[in-house]
Amino acid sequence: MATAMVYAQHPQGHRDYSYTSREWKQIARSYPDEFFMTPEARRIAQNVLDYQRNTGGWPKNLPIHRELGEERKVILADKKKRNDSTTDNDATITEMTYLARLYNILSAQNNPDDKEDLKKYKEAFLKGVDFMLSGQYKNGGWPQFWPENRGYQVHITFNDNAMVQTLKVIRDLRDGKAPFKNLIDEKLKKRLSNSFEKGVECILNTQIVVNGEPTVWCQQHDRVTLKPTAARSFELASYCSSESASLVRLLMEIPHPDSRIKAAVHGAMKWFEAHKLMGIRVETYKNENGQYDRRVVEDANAGPLWARYYDFETEQPFFCDRDGIPRKHLSEIGYERRNGYGWYSDGPANLYKRYEKWKKLYDQP
Repeated sequence: MATAMVYAQHPQGHRDYSYTSREWKQIARSYPDEFFMTPEARRIAQNVLDYQRNTGGWPKNLPIHRELGEERKVILADKKKRNDSTTDNDATITEMTYLARLYNILSAQNNPDDKEDLKKYKEAFLKGVDFMLSGQYKNGGWPQFWPENRGYQVHITFNDNAMVQTLKVIRDLRDGKAPFKNLIDEKLKKRLSNSFEKGVECILNTQIVVNGEPTVWCQQHDRVTLKPTAARSFELASYCSSESASLVRLLMEIPHPDSRIKAAVHGAMKWFEAHKLMGIRVETYKNENGQYDRRVVEDANAGPLWARYYDFETEQPFFCDRDGIPRKHLSEIGYERRNGYGWYSDGPANLYKRYEKWKKLYDQP
């Protein structure tokens, strides 16, 4: 309730935002229900509608909640763009979440004056659902951008959990889970169910198998061969720990897993255990130039950590600058990439307790 009161007390009826895409995600996901009954919520909703491309999707990394002036004309002209719609970095997912919350909260008020607005919000939301489903390859994967893309954007994209987040929305829509309820019919529900099953099949088919043993995944996989492939110059084909942890978590959330899902989870957890790094941590410090910098230091009490990338041949961690040359140590790459990318993760560590419960529930003799 506190947030709604802040809006009511502001002279212009809204907060002085920092206008970042992170703030926009917080509004869509975390603001209390009371906020969605304010005029400010509808002002933002109009921005959401205006930013939606004719494809049904939205571009990424935009503070959509910010005040718009003359630039609204440019935004409306950009609606015809076909190469910047994506679910990467939670784009489209965030906007759909906002529209779903707004629709359900206003619907519950049962105010006849809201009828036209509710119609617009629902139509935009369903266009977003169609956009998601339209991007799925026959093999079950999604590219980074669609319907038009270029270069590495065409690959099946696990990077930054884009495909996992897409599948979670599809699953929650199928199951009528909040905030995605009261918005789809049975026909669409069936399409969503088929899409989720195809997505899981793609995950299983892209898992890297070594000597008959399933391991983990790469950040990107070729849309035709399903083999690991590179993306940006510093994102080489490799075993990738961070995105693999999210894929395993999704697989463990599937009720009554079959033998293939069980094998995939067991194989990945075995790989995580074999490749964890103990006795080191990443710290931020001020370097000799007075800049905040990152370095790896020894700490007997630290760990486990996982490097983001592991080489296919040596199975050892590596780090890469924009020159595309893999190096053994974080200190060997330049300042910009060293500090502008997540080279280590403790994500797999969060799976261990869940994995033990999962085994007791689904994999007892």
